Amino acid sequence: MLDFIVNPCAGGSNGKKIKRALSKTEEELKRLKVDYRIHFTHKPKHAIDIAEKIVEAGATDIVIMGGDGTIHEVINGIPDFDKVNVGIIPCGTGNDFASALKLPLDPLEALKIILNGKTKYVDYMQMPTVRGVNIIGMGIDVEVLKKYEKARKKTKFQYTKSLIKTLLKFDYSEFEVALDDAPFEKYRSLIACFANGHRYGGGIRICPAADPFDKKLEFVAVKEVKGLKMVNAFIKLKQGKILSVPQVVHKNFKTVKFKCEKPYTVQVDGQLYDDIPVEISIVSDKLKIFC
Repeated sequence: MLDFIVNPCAGGSNGKKIKRALSKTEEELKRLKVDYRIHFTHKPKHAIDIAEKIVEAGATDIVIMGGDGTIHEVINGIPDFDKVNVGIIPCGTGNDFASALKLPLDPLEALKIILNGKTKYVDYMQMPTVRGVNIIGMGIDVEVLKKYEKARKKTKFQYTKSLIKTLLKFDYSEFEVALDDAPFEKYRSLIACFANGHRYGGGIRICPAADPFDKKLEFVAVKEVKGLKMVNAFIKLKQGKILSVPQVVHKNFKTVKFKCEKPYTVQVDGQLYDDIPVEISIVSDKLKIFC
């Protein structure tokens, strides 16, 4: 039995994308005589509750139809990964974590992988109050998301537009980070993130070196850049070559502690959280995903 958690609002376009994908998927499941159930989300964070309830009721194979936000919620709703396999049919605007897993965007091709039945262990990031699978970030990307959330249409172009607007007025973030057993280091940065996946914002490759299968995480911080250096950094970011910028710090880690004197907001897989404790540990060999 496959239990589908479907976000009917995923992908924008008034739900047209998800409707088409769901229609194709159901048609194929019926043709193959595969047993399935569909659970629709109706509000933010609803997928968390759905995942928790269906696992407690005995669900073992959960398929997510939505974008990065829906994936984030389901992963945070599953109480015990030992009993569950997770499938993903990407239907969001950006599908950044699906890209990290090298999943096809065609719903029938993604379904084929799930029906094939082979899973891989995928790393995830555990914090005291929330899990992340793709990227945890602070700095300019948080401000970009705040602008993006106010936009009428959620598109990749709108995200880039929000990024450019934010670059023109953004002030640097000051914080301290301790990677693994190292002492705290101070940073004054434009962007900082802890990455399991390699991209966010619908294709912005903030950390091309990140791999959700390699049992390590990546820290990226873009230090102070001004004038033409800012332009160069932006171009490199769009090209997926941000790690080549001299002002960029890039390190591997398995655990991290973060602190900031001022109130702060972090984004976890594109979802915003205010002043949550940012102590991250990588978890491997627990989360099983069809891929």
